[in-house]
Amino acid sequence: MANPPDICIRGAGIVGRTLALLLARERLNVALVESPMASTTPDVRAYSLNGAAMALLQDLRCWPEPPAVTPVHQMQVWGDHGGHLNFGAREQGVAELNWMVDVPVLQERLAQAVQFQPQIQVVNAPVAAPLTVVCEGRASQTRAELGVGFDTTHYEQHAVATRLQCERPHEGIARQWFGWSHAPGLSQPQAEVLALLPLGGEGAREVALVWSVHPLRAQELMALNAEDFAAALTEACSHALGGMQLSAERAVWPLQLARAERWIGPMPGAAKQSFALAGDAAHAMHPLAGQGLNVGLADVAELVQVIRAKEFWRPLHDLKLLRRYERARQADVQAMGWVTDGLQRLFAQPGPVWQNLRNWGMRGFDCSGPLKHWMTQRAMGQSADKAHLVS
Repeated sequence: MANPPDICIRGAGIVGRTLALLLARERLNVALVESPMASTTPDVRAYSLNGAAMALLQDLRCWPEPPAVTPVHQMQVWGDHGGHLNFGAREQGVAELNWMVDVPVLQERLAQAVQFQPQIQVVNAPVAAPLTVVCEGRASQTRAELGVGFDTTHYEQHAVATRLQCERPHEGIARQWFGWSHAPGLSQPQAEVLALLPLGGEGAREVALVWSVHPLRAQELMALNAEDFAAALTEACSHALGGMQLSAERAVWPLQLARAERWIGPMPGAAKQSFALAGDAAHAMHPLAGQGLNVGLADVAELVQVIRAKEFWRPLHDLKLLRRYERARQADVQAMGWVTDGLQRLFAQPGPVWQNLRNWGMRGFDCSGPLKHWMTQRAMGQSADKAHLVS
């Protein structure tokens, strides 16, 4: 690099590139480590971004244009015995609840912005810097090398994801069902969560699927041919969008709740160098609330805010400085983890007593007024403590 880096970012995904662009805007020299072994497999996952994340990416001029962005006007959730929730943008006083974003397009926009930023140098291997930020994802090798524990609770569920073309348009509605299915080899039905998320822009018929099921059920679904898989899905969602056809390959991965035991620390064997974790390298949660990338982008926005507000004499590797970031983000991440974990466990409890309780709770929450409004605003990223996401 022409100038020694102030910060080295390990991981050039959405979170890592966003952080690099934000730091470069603060006139810091950034080394962005991009793995030459990055996967070329198309990413079929759906990323739901809230208003705070959208404002952040718009400020960086990296927000994609339609049809790569699909506004979500409404979210409908069905329980396993008559429970129902409905979240509408109009009742929240906003135009949209959130936006579904096409991952490859967003990644390309960020990559192009990085190329035109002279204070970012893309490198193939880590370089020494006062601060190293690890954004490598939940399987981070650097986190393991740093000796940071990753407290993990494995759910007895795998996520099956793909994209489909539907007989009827999605109408900008995100749909989710909590239910039960029989996994092969098991005598008792197992809890599952099925989500159909709108893609392709207004009026389109494309949806992204995230189907969280027992691992044995996931194996069964992955073994089906495309026609039988689409038929099983159509039946599971009660023909909500008519007939369906797969438009992408299927992917599957295990689900977990995880959090790093610490998010900051000194770099081993290096004087005046420290590290911080961000994004999935610091935490992972169940996808049922669609908040994973929102939380990761909030991490990097908070870190940049802490650096921007630091005393002029305090170096970037100062652990007292980095603890401000750690304290600010751990509380929010823990709260979101409790919400997603609590919902997953609540709907995984068998028996009529639990079934009646949770569906009664859904109906009551749907009519709760201020509580429902407050929770929806939090999910949309509109709480007051997120006002600094964009300078």
